[in-house]
Amino acid sequence: MAKKLLIALGAAAITLTATACNTVKGVGRDIESVGEAGDRAI
Repeated sequence: MAKKLLIALGAAAITLTATACNTVKGVGRDIESVGEAGDRAI
């Protein structure tokens, strides 16, 4: 029983880490596009 719980928690941790990684990439792209728009405006 404990082994199954440990496996489930590990899988959940990997899923959350992968999701967070994609979110950070998306934020980085958004910030980059805002910077490029500012450069074009100037």
